[in-house]
Amino acid sequence: MACSSCGVIVAVLLVVAIVYEVDGRFSNEGCDLFEGSWVYDNVSYPLYDPKGCPFIEKEFDCQHNGRPDSSYLHFRWQPSACNLPRLEGKRFLERLSGKRIMFVGDSLSLNQWQSLTCMLHRSVPDENYTSTRTGGLSTFTFRSFNVKVMFSRNAFLVDIVSTPEGRVLELDSIESGKTWKDIDVLIFNSWHWWLHIGRKQPWDLIRDENAIFEDMDRLVAYGKALETWANWVDSNVHPAKTTVFFQGISPDHMNGSNWGDPNAENCEGQTRPLQGTTYPGGRHPAELVLEKVIGTMKKPVYLLNITTLSQLRKDGHPSLYGFGGLRAMDCSHWCLAGVPDTWNQLLYTALVQM
Repeated sequence: MACSSCGVIVAVLLVVAIVYEVDGRFSNEGCDLFEGSWVYDNVSYPLYDPKGCPFIEKEFDCQHNGRPDSSYLHFRWQPSACNLPRLEGKRFLERLSGKRIMFVGDSLSLNQWQSLTCMLHRSVPDENYTSTRTGGLSTFTFRSFNVKVMFSRNAFLVDIVSTPEGRVLELDSIESGKTWKDIDVLIFNSWHWWLHIGRKQPWDLIRDENAIFEDMDRLVAYGKALETWANWVDSNVHPAKTTVFFQGISPDHMNGSNWGDPNAENCEGQTRPLQGTTYPGGRHPAELVLEKVIGTMKKPVYLLNITTLSQLRKDGHPSLYGFGGLRAMDCSHWCLAGVPDTWNQLLYTALVQM
């Protein structure tokens, strides 16, 4: 049944009517899994030892890179009104046997993809797997389950085209969507690269329909690109075949004033999450843009609303213990094990109820 507000209905479904576990059983009681706080749990967390994940990317392996503290590994997300189910890797693989899961986005999608492969490998350590990379597509295959967990690097979702005038960010073109067709589960993400300037900016011009700009308000450009993505989903996705998620906005922690500590220049030296259920700096502006676009969609899209719970984790970033070491402060990506494991528990909870 078509309806103009289906995007809103399904996004809200995940918050209001999601299943959760009570004494080992699943229940359909109403619960907002995204509203809660972080509690210290050194018994059941971390969910895996990074040393037991032989394919983990160096940039996320903070302990191996010399991070001196370890308390960040032991925090568990606790929803206010229920418990978040633990990801059961074997059940996940059995449920998705013969299917393909694809994360599409930037290095935050890589962060989540890497987390999920580590969690699944921990659950079935003797399972034969293959890991391949062709261009921007990485594929991790659990062979006996015939499950492919894929990552397609695509920071903007829309296209960047080389022209005689330079590299053009095409806000209304999405040719890369050909790669996404007929995938069983799609998890999209985009935001991190929209604010890059200077040498880190991978485009020279922006095209919006027939107009060319040297630049524009990045939130406006982001919204236009999301509208193009939303039109692609509405025109190409068949809900009986493909389930679509959007990861939500992963925040950075580059300014301590945003969390009430003006003496903190960035995330360096942060060892504990913020207490409570709300972030002092308020909602992320890109989060509002994303929710507005999803609310207009005709096809169902599940929003993994990970922004607030991630905003509370100022301690979860590599800081000086990522890819760049002492030469580069990383307050955008996340250490593994860590926060993206919770994103994947939320993904798992949504998938097992379907």
